[in-house]
Amino acid sequence: MLPPDIVLDPILESWLREDIGRGDRTTMGLFPNDDAPEGEAVWIAKAKGTIAGLPVAKRVFQLLDPSIEFQALVKDGDECKQGQKIVTIKGSLATLLTGERVALNLVMRLSGISTLTREYVAAIAHLPATLVDTRKSTPGLRIFEKYATYVGGAINHRFGLDDAVMIKDNHIAAAGGIREAVERVRKVIPFTTLIEVETAEISQVKEALEMDVDIIMLDNMSLDLMRDAIALIRNHSHKVKIEASGNITLETIYKVAELGMDYISTSAMVTKSAWLDLSMNIYG
Repeated sequence: MLPPDIVLDPILESWLREDIGRGDRTTMGLFPNDDAPEGEAVWIAKAKGTIAGLPVAKRVFQLLDPSIEFQALVKDGDECKQGQKIVTIKGSLATLLTGERVALNLVMRLSGISTLTREYVAAIAHLPATLVDTRKSTPGLRIFEKYATYVGGAINHRFGLDDAVMIKDNHIAAAGGIREAVERVRKVIPFTTLIEVETAEISQVKEALEMDVDIIMLDNMSLDLMRDAIALIRNHSHKVKIEASGNITLETIYKVAELGMDYISTSAMVTKSAWLDLSMNIYG
């Protein structure tokens, strides 16, 4: 979910400060006496896709002018068609002009992510595997990009390093092995914290099972190797969750899911998505 305004507002204010700088010279030139008339703007989708980020866009305009009237004609998660009106905004023309780019940029970025996420979700819709995002996100935008994947139908992996324990290849190398890494971590984490271990070969899967971890990630394995790993894990325990990751594409995700994965994680929804093109037209 999106954070409350007390968390959201400082982020949005920093974006507005970055864009406005010492003042919106164009808008201030049009209305030098702060006497901008009221007007109306409409947002139009220039391509079909899944909308995400409208509540944040509304907050951008409200920070500039609390009296602004922002009406979403669709909800986050709705599919829009090319040419469809998705938002109307009424208020000072100065506010509409100054807030336009920050608000549009965010919604276009997030809608692009949710649109691609919806495609990945649809690709495995009839299988029990669940699509999961990753921490490979844009610094400063993670909470919004993860919100967009959720809107698109995925679920969130950990938000940060403090969310859960994930022992990856470099942790294993630094500790000298999976056993050593798990033993060290278990001594210091709360008992409620899950432990996930990344594995790249069967010997590592066996070692992770011996350490009774909660989630085993099969990272960049071939389909045959993943099939063998899943059989090994299921013969050992039905409680351990299995996650596949690495080189997951729209072309490969179904074959990975049908092996019997619990989760499939990929950064593609964020890293490979294109912005959903939107435009704002003002009527004075």
